[in-house]
Amino acid sequence: MSAPPSPQRACAGTCPAMVAAVPLGQGRSSQAALLPNTGEMCTCSMPSCDLERSEVQNLPGLGVSDKGLRTSVNCTGAATLEGFTTASNIQGKVLLLTICAAGIGGTFQFGYNLSIINAPTLHIQDFTNETWWARTGQPLPDHLVLLVWSLIVSLYPLGGLFGALLAGPLAIKLGRKKSLLVNNVFVVAAAILFGFSRRAGSFEMIMLGRLLVGVSAGVSMNVQPMYLGESAPKELRGAVAMTSAIFTALGVVMGQVVGLRELLGGPQAWPLLLASCLVPGLLQLASLPLLPESPRYLLIDCGDTEACLAALQRLRGPADVAGELAELEQERAACRDRRARRPWELFRERALRRQVASLVVLGSAMELCGNDTVYAYASGVFREAGIPEEKVQYAIIGTGSCELLTAFVSCVVIERLGRRVLLMGGYCLMTCWGSVFTVALYLQSSIPWMPYLAMSCIFAFILSFGIGPGGLVPLHLCAFPRCVCLWGHLHWLLPP
Repeated sequence: MSAPPSPQRACAGTCPAMVAAVPLGQGRSSQAALLPNTGEMCTCSMPSCDLERSEVQNLPGLGVSDKGLRTSVNCTGAATLEGFTTASNIQGKVLLLTICAAGIGGTFQFGYNLSIINAPTLHIQDFTNETWWARTGQPLPDHLVLLVWSLIVSLYPLGGLFGALLAGPLAIKLGRKKSLLVNNVFVVAAAILFGFSRRAGSFEMIMLGRLLVGVSAGVSMNVQPMYLGESAPKELRGAVAMTSAIFTALGVVMGQVVGLRELLGGPQAWPLLLASCLVPGLLQLASLPLLPESPRYLLIDCGDTEACLAALQRLRGPADVAGELAELEQERAACRDRRARRPWELFRERALRRQVASLVVLGSAMELCGNDTVYAYASGVFREAGIPEEKVQYAIIGTGSCELLTAFVSCVVIERLGRRVLLMGGYCLMTCWGSVFTVALYLQSSIPWMPYLAMSCIFAFILSFGIGPGGLVPLHLCAFPRCVCLWGHLHWLLPP
C-alpha cells in the first residue's frame, strides 16, 4: 500500500506552480518562498499570481496550528512574509522590554553598586573620623578608619551571599517576576539609609545599607537568569543569557560616570551617589509588573495552564505555541513526583552530576581569574604610566567601557561561535595578557616604556574577560533554581 501523498496545492489562475509542504529548517529551493503563518513553500516563479490555499492539514513539528487555515496570498515573485514579520516584531518588542526591565533592577544594580563605592572612598573615611570625633572627642586611629572602611566594602559580598541563599526559595514561592519586584524592598531601604547617613551622623547606616544592597544583588543575580532563560525562545536563549553580562558592564560604567567629581563624586554629594541606586529600582518597579511571568514557572510550579499559555502568547506574539506548551507539559509530568533537592544533593543526582561539575568549574574559574584584581591595580598602573591624577578617573571609565563593548560583541556572536569557543578563547587570551602584565610590572622601574605596556595589558585583559568568561551563564541549568543558587554561592564565596 503506497504512502499518502504530501499535501500540496496549485496556484489559482494560469500559474502551474505547485505548493509543497516543506517543514521549517529543512533544505529549501533558492526560488521557493515561505508562506506566511504556514510551514509550506511557494515555488512559484511567475511575476504575479494569486494563490488560494484551501484547508490542508499541516505536517507535525512545523510550529503552527493543526487546524486548517484559509489563506489568500498575493505572490510577487515569492510569497510575502508579512505574517512572520509581524509576529517577530511583537515577540521582539515584548522580549526586549522583559530583558530591559529585569536587567535594570538586576545585574545592572550589581555592577552599579560595585563601582560607585570607589569614588567616595576618601570622603567616607573622613566622615567616619569626623563622626567618631563628634561622639568621643577623639580622632579615630588610621588603622581603625581603614577597618571601618574595609567592613563597609566587604559587607556587600556578605549580603550577596545571604541573597543567594534567599533566591531559590523566593523564586519557587513567589515566582521569578515577583521575586525581582519584592527584591527592590532592600534597595529602597538601603537608599534611605545612605541618603540620611550624613545628616544622622552615623557611618553604621552606611554599613547596613551596603549589606542590604548586597542582599538585593545576590537575589537578582540568581533570579534574573532564571526569568530570562525561561522567557526567551530556544533560538535566542544564548544571546538573552549574555544580556546579564551586558547589564553588569553597563552598571559598572554608569557607576564610574556618576562617580566623577564633576557629578556626584564630590565631598558634599557622596550620600546622593550611594542613594542613587534607588533610580534603577524604581524603573524596575514601574516596568516589570506590565510584563508576563515566566511560562515555565506558571505551568510547572503553579500548574496554571491558561496563565502559561497567555504568557507564551504575549512573549511569542501570534505564532503558534502548541509545541512549546507540549514540551513544558512533558517536563511538568517528569517533575511531578520529584521533590526540590538541596544544593548538596545535586552532586548525588547521577543525571545532573556532570552538569553540576561543569557549573562548579566554570563558576570557580570566573571568580579566580583575577579580573577584579586587575581593576584594583588599574589606577596605580595609570599613574605610573604618567597619566595626571585628575585624568585617572576618566581612564578607569575606559576599562569599564571595554568590558561593556565585548559583552555586546559576545551577545551577537555567541549563537554563531558557541559558548565553548568563547570560553576557551577568552581564558587563553587572559593567560597570555596576564603573563605579559606580570613581566611589565616587574620591569617597569627599569625600562621606561614598560608602564605603557602594563597599561595596555589591563585593557587587553579586560577585553579578553568580556569575550567569554564574563557573561557565560550555564544556561542549560537556568531551569533548575537550586543549580543557579549554587552558581550564586560560588560567585560570592570565592575571592576575586
